[in-house]
Amino acid sequence: MSPVLETKGLVKQFGGIVATNDVTLSVEKGARHALIGPNGAGKTTIINLLTGVLRPTAGSIALEGKDITHLEPHKRVQLGIARTFQINQLFADLTPLETIGLAVSERMELGRQWWRIVGSKSVVIEEAVDILQRFQLADVLDERTGNLPYGKQRLLEIALAIACRPRVLLLDEPAAGVPEAERRDILEAVASLPDDVTVLLIEHDMDIVFSFADRISVLVNGALFVEGPPEEVAADPRVKAVYLGEEAHG
Repeated sequence: MSPVLETKGLVKQFGGIVATNDVTLSVEKGARHALIGPNGAGKTTIINLLTGVLRPTAGSIALEGKDITHLEPHKRVQLGIARTFQINQLFADLTPLETIGLAVSERMELGRQWWRIVGSKSVVIEEAVDILQRFQLADVLDERTGNLPYGKQRLLEIALAIACRPRVLLLDEPAAGVPEAERRDILEAVASLPDDVTVLLIEHDMDIVFSFADRISVLVNGALFVEGPPEEVAADPRVKAVYLGEEAHG
C-alpha cells in the first residue's frame, strides 16, 4: 500500500539546536500510526512541520505523492490535513454546536457569517448535531465551551477536526491534561474515528497508544529510533531502556 503522508530527510534546526534530525517517515493510507518518545524528542515539531506551522531546514513532505513542503497551513487543510493541539485552541465563548457549525459551513463554502448560517441552514445543523452525538457531546451542545469539563473540550477538539472531513488527522496528545475518569471517553473517541481517515497520533498514555496503533515510530533526540508493529516495539529492549521502562507492556 502506498503512503498517504511521507517525509524524507526532514530536518528542523533552531539556531544550533537540531529539533528534528533526518526523519524519514511513511504513514500508509488508513493507518493508525503512533509517534512516541520522551519529552523533548521532537514529536510536536514533526506535527508542526507536517501542518506548515514550521518550515523545515532540510528535507521534504508529501501528501499522496504531492510535494507540500512549502505550502501554507491553510492550503494543507484544504488538501485534507487536520490536527489537534496539546493545549486546545477552542473558542471559549462559543457553544459546541456553534463551533462545529462554523467548521461545517466553512467546509461547505457557505460563507463566514456562521451565526446566520447555523440558524438558517438545516444541513449544517444536522451534520453538526450528528458529529456531536458521535463524540458524546449532544448533551452539552448549547453550553458555553469554556464551561465544559476538560475531557469534553478535548472531545470537542477532535470532533472539530473531523468536521473538516480530513484525509489525514494529526492528534497531538489528545488525552493530555484529561482526568483519569474522563480518559476512557478519549480512548473510545480515538478508537471510533472513521476507517478512511489516516491517523498519526502523538500520545504519552501508553494504554491509548497500544490499544490504538497498528504501527509505532519511536523518536529520540529528534531522530527515528525504532519503528514497527506495537508488539515488536513493546518488546524491544532499546525502547524499554529509553522510554517505556523495563516493566511496561511486557
